[in-house]
Amino acid sequence: MNLSEPQALQACQQGDSTQFGVLYDMYFDRVYRFVYYKTFHTETAEDLTSQIFMKALEHIVDYNQAKGSFLNWIYQIARHTVIDYYRQVKPQLSIDDVWDLQSKQDVALDVERSHLIEKIQDYLQTLNSEQREIITLRLWEGFTYKEIAKILSKTEASCKMMYLRAVTKMQEQIILVLFLAIINYLSI
Repeated sequence: MNLSEPQALQACQQGDSTQFGVLYDMYFDRVYRFVYYKTFHTETAEDLTSQIFMKALEHIVDYNQAKGSFLNWIYQIARHTVIDYYRQVKPQLSIDDVWDLQSKQDVALDVERSHLIEKIQDYLQTLNSEQREIITLRLWEGFTYKEIAKILSKTEASCKMMYLRAVTKMQEQIILVLFLAIINYLSI
């Protein structure tokens, strides 16, 4: 029997944790993508996503629909789990982690994607952590400003302003890079 989100939530809150699978199936991909864009590492994203859903299951009785949607609630858990992860781990890079390739993949395409991800990471690193989070939630996850405000515990207006400033800053950087490339090309 396929339950809807409200039915699955109600069943879980009444002690039927077997219905949590419905919620897991509904939101796993979105939560995983969110975590992946924060870590850019497949195994880490998988581990953290598992932890997020375990925390959600353990605290499902604490979920209050009056305070926001289940999706917003699980994103708050995801956000805090990623923050905790970065507090505990010291940065290390292994050559295997940089490529994060799996067998049977197109290596040339993966190199191109990896290069593109590096450029995106470079631009995102020029932003502060809240701006990066808003960009990720808005562009990659498709959240509304109202939903982002609930996840980040901010006002909708401040989220809009932070998004606008972040996009403007990245546009300025891209224009500067293009300008320098054109000058370099013309001087050859």
